[in-house]
Amino acid sequence: MNMLRRLIFIFLCASTLTVQAQSGELSSSSPQSGEAVHFSPEKIMSFAKKVEKILAAKGARVAIVARMGRPISELPEGMHFTHVGFAVYSEISMQDGRKLPGYAMYNLYQKENRPDISGLMQDYPVDFFAGVAELESGIIIPSVELQKRLLKVIFSPTYSALHESRYSLIANPYTLGRQNCTEFVLDILNAAIYQTSDIKQIKKDEKAYFVAQTVNVNPLKLMLGAMFKSEISLSDQTGIPVTATFEKIAAFLQQYDIGSQVLMVMPD
Repeated sequence: MNMLRRLIFIFLCASTLTVQAQSGELSSSSPQSGEAVHFSPEKIMSFAKKVEKILAAKGARVAIVARMGRPISELPEGMHFTHVGFAVYSEISMQDGRKLPGYAMYNLYQKENRPDISGLMQDYPVDFFAGVAELESGIIIPSVELQKRLLKVIFSPTYSALHESRYSLIANPYTLGRQNCTEFVLDILNAAIYQTSDIKQIKKDEKAYFVAQTVNVNPLKLMLGAMFKSEISLSDQTGIPVTATFEKIAAFLQQYDIGSQVLMVMPD
């Protein structure tokens, strides 16, 4: 390997490592995000229960819940949470046969062995928060009317029909072809708002009313990340990359869903 090629190789490797740190958790959606456990099971369970109690006190039948899979210092500007899902008030079957009221989490998760592919899964708040870097959660409680519409969509064929299994951490919410957890949540929200399963119409409405988050990562590093990490794709992006985030979804609902609430939950 001559000197020029060696320098190029070193530059590519260094840039790839940097983009992994900067964009590897923009909206990570794998179960527990492959993260190390930073808190004891007792603390995780206590925090999960706190979130459930807040949802129950607000009378939420369905809510959007976000977690922090990475420290805020590792996330690009404008991003705080790394994963979102729907918390649905349900009757939970216990191991001893009892059925107790509680919340089930409806998620889009990456496949562990194929991070560029996702699937729809259900788990519970304690699982949802198991691998977080910080015990902090964002909650959006839609209006009562939108909650009713959301439940109809979640328990209908439309829920799975709107799932795009081709995954990208920085999926563009305005286009088809790639999807991450936040875009999926946004698609389900708009399916409920407009009472439609037509994904082309949903994308049209999102482009008209939803303001996406600019992906504030060096373009060259982002391009190199797309080359070396299968879960980062630019195939659905045009111009400056954009993606959906919890914060942008919260702002969208507060503008267009009168009666919606946004809450932040911190540990005791």
